[in-house]
Formats: sequence, structure tokens, C-alpha cells
Amino acid sequence: MSKFVEKAKELRAITEIHYNCAQAVIVPFAEEVGITPEQAYRVAANFGAGMKMGSVCGAVTGGLMVLGLAGKDDPAMANAFCRTIRDNHHNCLECRDLLRINHEQGKEKKPHCDGMVYECVALAEKMIHDGE
Repeated sequence: MSKFVEKAKELRAITEIHYNCAQAVIVPFAEEVGITPEQAYRVAANFGAGMKMGSVCGAVTGGLMVLGLAGKDDPAMANAFCRTIRDNHHNCLECRDLLRINHEQGKEKKPHCDGMVYECVALAEKMIHDGE
């Protein structure tokens, strides 16, 4: 398991401070992309829960932030990131749809969201390092 996924797992396990899905994706990469963990935490604050309104999954937006901060801002790369997630999740990127499908499958929310975080961290890491 990568150090980035390990860090994301640590953050999602913390109960004293809540790391939303976007924060849990971007904070592990903070130092590698040249920002502090606090800056990463703040910049992603309004992106959890689909921008706090069920829109695009915060883990996805966090992954896109990581790619951008790493200098990977090619539209094709962003599209490939989103396409990969969409292909893995019933053609969905929207938080509300992902959670609805998860609920219809009788699954719990937190493990689903944690899984989205870990998947987006791993994909961002792969795309950053494969794209070098």
C-alpha cells in the first residue's frame, strides 16, 4: 500500500477532526505538491459531500486538485481520471447518485466514502507518477 493511501486511511480514522472526502484525498499529497497540510485542508473544506450539495464526489474533486497541484493540468488527464472513476461506479461521479446506488445495494455510507477516497488517492498517485 502506498504512503498516500496509508495517510488517507489515517485521516479517515480520526474522529476528533473531520477530514471530508476531498480533504482526505489532498492532504496526503500536500508536501509533495508544495503546500502545507493546513492549506490543503482549507482549500478542500467546501468540496466534501459533493461541494456540500451532492454534486461531484469530493474524493473526485480532491483527486483533480492533486493532479492540478502536481502540474498535471492537461484536459485529457483530467478526463481520464474522471472516466476511470465513472467506469468503476455505474457511470456516476455525483455524490448523491453514488450514495443512492450504495444505499440501494444495502451498504453503509462511511465504508463507501472511505473506498472512494482510497481509490481516488491511488489513481491520482498513479497518474502523477506514470505521467512523468
